[in-house]
Amino acid sequence: QVQLVESGGGLVQAGGSLRLSCAASGLTFSVYAMGWFRQTPGKEREFVAAISRSGSTTYYADSVKGRFTISRDNAKTSVFLQMNGLNPEDTALYYCAATPSSSGNYAYTRPTDYRAWGQGTQVTVSS
Repeated sequence: QVQLVESGGGLVQAGGSLRLSCAASGLTFSVYAMGWFRQTPGKEREFVAAISRSGSTTYYADSVKGRFTISRDNAKTSVFLQMNGLNPEDTALYYCAATPSSSGNYAYTRPTDYRAWGQGTQVTVSS
C-alpha cells in the first residue's frame, strides 16, 4: 500500500524559508510522478509544484514560481519542496501526492491526476 508522509512544516516569519519532505513507501518510486498541493479552510486544494518521475520536468504555480523549488531523490524515495521568501499567503496545509506515470518527462498539475496522498504538514507564515 502506498504511503506518503510529509514533514518539515512549522511556523516561520515572513521572508523565511522551510523545506518540506515527503517520504514514500509501498511503491516503485521511480515510476511515480510527484506533486505538492496546499489547502486552506474553506478553499479547494491548490496546485503548488510537480515533478516528473525522472526529475527532468517541473511545473510551478505562478504564485510560487521563483520562490519554491521541487526536487526528488529516487534513491531515498523522497520528494522535497524548498520554500523561500515565504509570505502569509503561503499559510496552508501542504500535501504530497503521487501518481504512476508512463512518461519519464511528464508532470501533473491537477489534483484528480493523483492516486495517492499524504496527510499533510502545516505551514504557517506570520507577518
